[in-house]
Amino acid sequence: MSTSRTARVTATFEPVGRSVAAARAFVRDTLQGWGSGEITDDAVVLTSELVTNAVVHAGTSVDVGVVQNETGVRVQVSDRYPERELPLDTAEHVPSSPEREGGRGLMLCAALASRWGVEYTSTSKQVWFQLDLEEPVAGTRSAGPVLPVDDLPLAVDSRVHVAVVQIDRGGCVSAWSEDAVDLFGFEAEKVLGRQLSELAAWPHTPGTGTGLVEALRHSRWEGSYGIRGADGRVIPVYATHLRLRDSAGDPSTVCLLVREQERAVLQTPSRSSSSDLGAGTAQSDGSRPADPFDAFIGSPAPDDLDGLLQRTVERARDILDGDAAYLLLATDDETELEVRASTGLPSARQRFARVPVETGTGRYGSARMPAVHEDLTADPMAVPLLTSTGMRSAVTVPLKVEGRLTGSLGVAAESPGRYTNDEALRLQFAADRIALAVESARLGELERLRRGSLSFLVEASDLLAGTLDHDQTLALMAQMTVPTLATWCAVYTLAEGADPELSYVLHEDEDRIDDLRALLARIAAPEPVPSPGARLWSTPSEAAHDSAMRTSFRRLSLSNAGLDAPEPAASLATASAVGGETVVLPLVARNRVIGLLVLGKPTDEHFRQEILELAEDMSRRAALALDNARLYSERTAISQSLQRSLLPPGLPEVPGVEVDVIYRAAGEGNEVGGDFYDLFPIRDGAYGFAIGDVCGTGPEAAAVTGLARHALRLLAREGFGGPAVLERLNSAILDEGTRSRFLTLLYGELWPQRDGSAVLKVVCAGHPLPLRLRPDGTVTPAAEPQPLLGVMEELELYEERITLEPGDVLLCVTDGVTERREGTRMLGDEGLTEVLATCTGLTAGAVASRVMRAVERFAAEPASDDMAILTMRVPHQRTG
Repeated sequence: MSTSRTARVTATFEPVGRSVAAARAFVRDTLQGWGSGEITDDAVVLTSELVTNAVVHAGTSVDVGVVQNETGVRVQVSDRYPERELPLDTAEHVPSSPEREGGRGLMLCAALASRWGVEYTSTSKQVWFQLDLEEPVAGTRSAGPVLPVDDLPLAVDSRVHVAVVQIDRGGCVSAWSEDAVDLFGFEAEKVLGRQLSELAAWPHTPGTGTGLVEALRHSRWEGSYGIRGADGRVIPVYATHLRLRDSAGDPSTVCLLVREQERAVLQTPSRSSSSDLGAGTAQSDGSRPADPFDAFIGSPAPDDLDGLLQRTVERARDILDGDAAYLLLATDDETELEVRASTGLPSARQRFARVPVETGTGRYGSARMPAVHEDLTADPMAVPLLTSTGMRSAVTVPLKVEGRLTGSLGVAAESPGRYTNDEALRLQFAADRIALAVESARLGELERLRRGSLSFLVEASDLLAGTLDHDQTLALMAQMTVPTLATWCAVYTLAEGADPELSYVLHEDEDRIDDLRALLARIAAPEPVPSPGARLWSTPSEAAHDSAMRTSFRRLSLSNAGLDAPEPAASLATASAVGGETVVLPLVARNRVIGLLVLGKPTDEHFRQEILELAEDMSRRAALALDNARLYSERTAISQSLQRSLLPPGLPEVPGVEVDVIYRAAGEGNEVGGDFYDLFPIRDGAYGFAIGDVCGTGPEAAAVTGLARHALRLLAREGFGGPAVLERLNSAILDEGTRSRFLTLLYGELWPQRDGSAVLKVVCAGHPLPLRLRPDGTVTPAAEPQPLLGVMEELELYEERITLEPGDVLLCVTDGVTERREGTRMLGDEGLTEVLATCTGLTAGAVASRVMRAVERFAAEPASDDMAILTMRVPHQRTG
């Protein structure tokens, strides 16, 4: 009588999306902890649906309870929304339509749960479901899933023949059933008393170290071998052997045999538990499992692909008593094979090397079928990987999955004639057993590589898009490449019509960068070929080798002469650094080669194809970023050159008057905007000055700025007075048509006087009024407002005369100064007046600087408008 057991756990989850995942984990962990793994998946699915409904629709916190009772497990999901309406058909008590979004969780409850229901209180609603635990049926060891008819194993004939053969203690056939006659064509009298090994086409069981005679001595054995039929054909069979005693106590072995294609009839299904696996597959001495994969690889099998492949080649070498072994994996299109593991060979030189399959120079002609090479000296290129390795004989077999070539496994020996077809069959048997595991591990590795490649490319794109500086882009290209893709790299840039120029070199060992740069500077740059993809470049390796040899020869000569010879460490280190594979990728942007990216490996290493494909993707992004940086630099230089041409070349010295200017253009990269200033000589003793503001900012406003500044100089030097100058400038602006912009302008003429004063004639056309600061701190406007320019054709302007006495200051600004804002506050004319009033006794430059500091401190945000400040001061006369 079983004892009842009851357990209960609860948890509360907030009404947020992540609570659904947390609830799933809570239920899964609870049930697995209770040992109820067989219902865990159903419970997690139902919990997920119900908690999702509660979070999305109820919008309240959710209580999840798991209760274990005598018959099963009950899961309860409660929320604080006691709404009674459910999407149910009242007659059947099931959700009314599978197409409805609501009630899907209840549909699942009805489909999966043993029982379910909904309970209400005045403050909450609880949905629960019960999953019963089934008692295991006595005598049931294992069972396969329910399969569609088309997925069931296929029998060769309408009637399956199971041959029953009994072998006595001497290994002779003592019983031969009718199905054995049908399968192999031998009548019973022809085989009774003969050794079973005489009928076996394969003297050893392929893929294991167990011979057929030895297999007959095991208490239980299961595997494949071949029987030669009466017509001479080899019939592959799958057999299960059971050794027993008869009534007299004599041992014998009963063998059940079916065709290899019908092995599912006899093959023991895989066990889910470790205890079943051990009981079903252990041999009599308990030392080796009978599972073909475990027997070949060993248990536990390596988790990673490289470990699995290395274990494979080592076991293959041991099974065939070879001196070396290797394994190659095929590319997706099966046109090339890549060396991934080897033993007994110079693996560093061979790793990731590629050879073509069946076509081309150095082809691997025995990739798709098993092959035995009795003497490689007769055909040195039969197995290209073994050239110059000292191996004389080899056996190679393909790895195939669902008829597709996925790799090749080879074992080699230093003596000729070592291998025969028997060894090829044994190795093929092993290859068939490991092919699926290798392909699965390879696909897993490729998936990880692709995920890593996507992350790498996303990060590379973000970094490259974050700068428009040419030199920084070059540095980023190299730093992203080393050491992720290569041991060292070099970037060559290519100007229009010029030869490639070495622009950047990087090595993962910083101490080798200078030597590497010197080496690359001595050799000709690679040819800038626009064809996509990586191409090999052997020049650096050859040059490094020649340099190392010359240095070593010189050292040897000096040593023989009795002289101290310097160590050739630098040359040898450089040769080692670039002695491996070097590839060149073109940097193509806008259908033009703008540079070359060179990637290198140290001695005897090859690039993986996946790495080269990733490097090609990265080079395309880097090329576009590099070209964008080039275009930006060129356009910035042009823009700056044009902008500087719009600024006055410099302020002239005005006798008896201090003059200073501060100019700030709004916008990144702008040196000239809509505000402008000028001070220029008109004729002897007279100077023109101006400060203006064109509507708007940026290049469009700067164009009008250039027009205004040059027109003012020209008209003033033609002898026109202030009103005439501005009227003609107004006409020129209106002539610009749709490109015209209105303009505020303060224009004046300045005459320094012998008595130490200065006379000014000014016209203030719509511009902020100039302010005059007296030595006593009084600040007053120095002009009257008049119409602005660029709006009306007819203007009536007039000059105003100002006399600056010694100690007086005239401050002229644009509206970017007075309209400086912080929230709703604005500096304004009053704020500017207050700042100027504190500037008594200061020089013109000091006044301009104080005003600018006050403007900048008025608001924390950068200025959004151009600003210009022009100050003039008549200093006090010095007495001798």
